[in-house]
Amino acid sequence: MASAAENRRGILFMLLAMSFYIVNDAFMKLAREVYPAGQAITLRTGFAVVIGIALVFAARQGDRLSAALNPRVLLRGLLEALSALAFGWTLGLMPLANLTAINMASPLLIVALAVLLRIERVGWRRVLALTVGFIGVLFVVRPGAEAFNAASIVAVFCAFLTAARDLSTRFISNDIPSTVVSLTTTVLTGIVAIAFGLTEEWQPIWRLESVYVACAAVLVVIGTFFIIGAFRRTDISVVSLYRYSIIVFATLLGYLVWGDVPDLFTTIGVALIVGSGLYTMHRQRVRPDSNLKLSRKPAP
Repeated sequence: MASAAENRRGILFMLLAMSFYIVNDAFMKLAREVYPAGQAITLRTGFAVVIGIALVFAARQGDRLSAALNPRVLLRGLLEALSALAFGWTLGLMPLANLTAINMASPLLIVALAVLLRIERVGWRRVLALTVGFIGVLFVVRPGAEAFNAASIVAVFCAFLTAARDLSTRFISNDIPSTVVSLTTTVLTGIVAIAFGLTEEWQPIWRLESVYVACAAVLVVIGTFFIIGAFRRTDISVVSLYRYSIIVFATLLGYLVWGDVPDLFTTIGVALIVGSGLYTMHRQRVRPDSNLKLSRKPAP
């Protein structure tokens, strides 16, 4: 179990990651008003790779770049790449707050995946909480409603990818620097985005939207560094609670920039997702046999 100081560091890193991520999302949503998803993410990756390499060498960890080929690091990077593409594609089609709320089901999905992988055992209380959370997702997505479309399905798929990414982070050795993991993730995201971009019609890049993408690149690199740090040598059940702060940021930014106001169904859905997530994390803390609150030890 992590120490109180390690958990405080994880909480701070999580709050910082969420703030950087949501402003990145806002910049990318502005860019998506002109650029297709593959192009927007490819451009962001181009800036982000330069920043990531600079961070690796600034931290004097250039001799650790070979760790990027570690299968667990590559798996995490691939999951993040697919998640980023799904999220970026959906950004152009859904309100920021709605998409963020759906993605916030990922802590619940972490538990569900942990059960399927036999990492965690859950009792009836957490099963009920998970059910309530998934009902909340349905309130936001609303299958059959006029607003329901392919973007809603991709948003749910993105939440699954995010959960798998965060769970996989636990299995990366603490000996591998976060800067290397972050750079690997960035490069793989670019490769996936370029491949997807082959199906799109790209737009000229000499425009204001490229500045938005550059700003997003800086923010996403910093956010990725902090999210990796938040889940390493910490209690996931404690740190994950603070992921929900991003919903507040997303709602505020959505209103200030686009004038989006969540409707009643979305508000109810968000409340169910957050409430069930908080309760699930609480149960993981109080159960002595919960594996999700334990940190992964460094690999030998």
